[in-house]
Amino acid sequence: MSDDALHQELLDLAREAARRAGDLLRDGRPADLAVARTKSSPIDVVTEMDIAAEKLITDLISVRRPDDGFFGEEGADTPGTSGVRWVIDPLDGTVNYLYGLPTWSVSIAAERDGETVVGVVAVPMRGETFHAVRGGGAWATGAWAGERALTCRPAPPLDQALVSTGFNYVSEVRTHQAEVAARLIPLLRDIRRGGSAAVDLCDLAAGRLDGYYERGLHAWDYGAGDLIAREAGALTGGRPGERPSTALTVAGTPGVFEPLQRLLEDFGAWHD
Repeated sequence: MSDDALHQELLDLAREAARRAGDLLRDGRPADLAVARTKSSPIDVVTEMDIAAEKLITDLISVRRPDDGFFGEEGADTPGTSGVRWVIDPLDGTVNYLYGLPTWSVSIAAERDGETVVGVVAVPMRGETFHAVRGGGAWATGAWAGERALTCRPAPPLDQALVSTGFNYVSEVRTHQAEVAARLIPLLRDIRRGGSAAVDLCDLAAGRLDGYYERGLHAWDYGAGDLIAREAGALTGGRPGERPSTALTVAGTPGVFEPLQRLLEDFGAWHD
């Protein structure tokens, strides 16, 4: 199978899995939705629907591609033998979902030999789905007709840049992040906090933000969104010279990315 054919197969499967999981989460949310367990702190929660959505995704993909590996937020972790690994966040923005807020998503990335080649982020409450194949641009479907090519905004001066971020669920980390944000705010147009890293990265790709940064993300948080943002013309990374990581994830339009990254380094926004 050619690379193009394989990538198209992975894209089609990711889009189907994200759509089905998004439908389950949107239409199957119980009125009495409760926390199933917690992770890093008592406010870092997992619901029964996170678990159900990840199972739906992994079961669907396993039937179609039984030799692939998985790495998912809710526990899926198998190496596979095909060279393809799926990096899955079945519900990015769980606290938003728990409270009935609309900013949550299903994020599915496919890696081949360690490199992300396909990314899909479905945002069911917006009726939008974002997708990208490496080297093929970034695209979205939504209330408009057909697929729309995504291009990030022309870079404004940093003091006119709208930047999004997120906050950790461990209180000490969150306090430090608030201190960094307080130092950044006077230097930017404003800061937003949406609650889903995957949605923020896609909004950057769609021209709705100029930049984004966050400490403490995992590969499933940014895997698909990072590819979509880059394919829309954004720059992404971590600390200077590094790739996105748990220490720091930064993304921005060319012209915003580098000064934002420098400020975050100066302000110690990262962690070892």
